Amino acid sequence: MTTDTAQKIQEYLIVHKQVTSKQLAEYLSISRQALFKHLPKLLEEGKIGKIGKPPVVYYFIKDQIVSEIKSLESQQESHIVEKNYLIITPTGGKLTGMNGFKYWCDKNNLPLPKTIIEYEKTFQKYAKYKKEGLIDGTYKLRHSFDKVYVDKIFYLDFYSIERFGKTKLGWMLLYAKQSQNKTLIKEICESIQKEISKILIKYNINAVSFVPPTVKREIQLMAEIEKNLNIHLPIINLQKIKTDLIVPQKTLSKIEDRIENAKQTIMVNDARSYNNILIIDDAIGSGATINETAKKIREKKIAKNKIYGLAITGSFKGFEIISEI
Repeated sequence: MTTDTAQKIQEYLIVHKQVTSKQLAEYLSISRQALFKHLPKLLEEGKIGKIGKPPVVYYFIKDQIVSEIKSLESQQESHIVEKNYLIITPTGGKLTGMNGFKYWCDKNNLPLPKTIIEYEKTFQKYAKYKKEGLIDGTYKLRHSFDKVYVDKIFYLDFYSIERFGKTKLGWMLLYAKQSQNKTLIKEICESIQKEISKILIKYNINAVSFVPPTVKREIQLMAEIEKNLNIHLPIINLQKIKTDLIVPQKTLSKIEDRIENAKQTIMVNDARSYNNILIIDDAIGSGATINETAKKIREKKIAKNKIYGLAITGSFKGFEIISEI
């Protein structure tokens, strides 16, 4: 049976052809003594060869083993992982698909083949909540508030899933907001454009509003999303009222406090009226912001018919607070 270390030795030799034991030990981050527990066995099994005499000895992969290794690697590929996985490293690297998943597994000392299967099962469990590319959060919203002012509320993906953490959109949204990275914001818009267009058509939307930010930044996420989406519909003007002390929604842990915050700080500065309106936000935590915004739009009789809410990401367990963004 091939151990993870033995497999890594063979994979490294395929790429680097001929290497010394010192190079192998450095790559594997193990001692020379630990390395030599594996090399003799691989030599005996005929999986690797060596050339030279001490102190200069080079190890290489046997040709017939290359196809076996590549065959094993092909069994460890996953369409679901390749299409949906993304991770941002502590140094700011963006790793997608299998590259990112292998990085995460290595970092957490997890076996790749087994963890791929577990990820696929978890992903499919959450995918069941998506219908035509949308997750309907209306039921949960109605069980969180006494009065709901939106007819339906959707999000495009969960912010995170059990065990595996943030989703692809979750990672992108977090770092687009924190780093104010225009390229990342553009990527988000390109990935959600199709689903938003479907909503506009399906629900016969006549006007759109974008929830304004609380914290002042040089590059505002929602303003950039509005610009990149370039929706050819009237935009209802929402304003965030400035207070002496700025209190972002994410810092409030109680739903009642979030309701009060949204009620007092978001104003609708528009006198026009439309049949169906879509309110867009970056994330749904409690749902208070979109619900209170919808209330103000109804009170000003801007909506003649229905109001819909849409967030890029939302929470899975009810409407727990998303505090990161």
